[in-house]
Amino acid sequence: MVLGRLLLGVVLCAVVASDGDVRPRFSIYETVELIKFDGYQPETHHVTTPDGYILEMHRIPYGRYANNTSEDRPVVFVMHGLMGASQGFILLGPEYSFVYNLADAGFDVWMGNARGNKNSRFHVSLDPDDEEEKFQFFDFSFEEIGMYDVPAMIDYILQYTRRDKIHYIGASQGGTVFLVMASMLPEYNEKLISVHLLAAVGYQNNFPGAQLRRAALMTDIIYSQALRNGIVELFPPNSVEMVPGITPSRELSNARCVGSVEYSYMCELFGVRSLMRNNPDDQAGAALKQIAHYGQNIRDRQFRRYHHGRQANQAAYNETSPPLYDLSLITAPVTMHYSLSDDLLDERDALAMVADMRNAKARKVARDSFLHTDYVEALDAKELVTDYVIEEIIKADLAARPVEGTIATAAPVIDNSTQVTGAASTTVLNVYLVVLSLYVMIK
Repeated sequence: MVLGRLLLGVVLCAVVASDGDVRPRFSIYETVELIKFDGYQPETHHVTTPDGYILEMHRIPYGRYANNTSEDRPVVFVMHGLMGASQGFILLGPEYSFVYNLADAGFDVWMGNARGNKNSRFHVSLDPDDEEEKFQFFDFSFEEIGMYDVPAMIDYILQYTRRDKIHYIGASQGGTVFLVMASMLPEYNEKLISVHLLAAVGYQNNFPGAQLRRAALMTDIIYSQALRNGIVELFPPNSVEMVPGITPSRELSNARCVGSVEYSYMCELFGVRSLMRNNPDDQAGAALKQIAHYGQNIRDRQFRRYHHGRQANQAAYNETSPPLYDLSLITAPVTMHYSLSDDLLDERDALAMVADMRNAKARKVARDSFLHTDYVEALDAKELVTDYVIEEIIKADLAARPVEGTIATAAPVIDNSTQVTGAASTTVLNVYLVVLSLYVMIK
């Protein structure tokens, strides 16, 4: 496993472009430029949520060689994990990057960016850099992302592409927010053809991460202390400039985490370092409350709404304890991908979520050492995960299409081996209309 991670590091540092040049480094703000450098034609779209957050989406409508430009190609929406951004799906270059593989398979790919990360750090009225307004701006957890961001982006994609349904893929927190949306707003199940969740963190009765499990015991106290010290955001945009002159990597990581040397210990208390799998410069940012919400669920061994305190819970939920997210309300076809070496999602919790959803199945990755972030970081994720996802989306998309000349949602079958073709189905429909007309005349 160590050798595999070393190989990944070498590849990430020196991915070679088709013209022989070393692939340069692009910042989190240069995702579109990186996509163009890799030979694709990206688009940038902006979506405003009902509560005023302005989200940036990145679209890759065609493959590298535009091999499928048909209007009926599958439309896929991909959502990143905690402290992530759309750029995380393209860091391995054209051959191995998750969304590039989807685009090259002929899909119309849309990547979202959750509120508060560096690509979606905007609001119609609130300034995240204002010392007063930042408290309101960053007063959200993964629930608001699931209740407002994801639905707004889905509706935008449906309207823009003139589709009735799309496919959804969520990695880590991208899976969490789907579980929130599909259980709290069950009408959105009808807008999805298929759903693939890559290590979706939901149930946490058997949370495997020992360090985070210990830190979670003090979640509410740590979060309250952070708020009193004005800490509401992880990895703010100016975090590098705010901590000049620091050379030790551990001290630098913690200081950049909250943009402060004085309060850098907060990252250790929350266990943020154990969530960081790459260089701190690459972190897209998040609200500290997102970490706090996960911490509460780890501590309480529940998957439920944010715990404000007994009195505030009564006001918010009309009960003193936060309600559970009811996964039995999720009816969309879900495939839950999981692995045995995931330090944020235990196999038992993954299987329990599948059992509680109405139309879900589990799929264990065929490498026991596969890690939580390997879905987008490991070179062999293509053969272990991505190829399967592509094949399943193609099958689901074809099954969801109406047959030409009919109003059916799937191809009608005459017997076990013969399908009605488009021409044949049109003939059958015409005969049916003639018979119906004669019946009306006779009657």
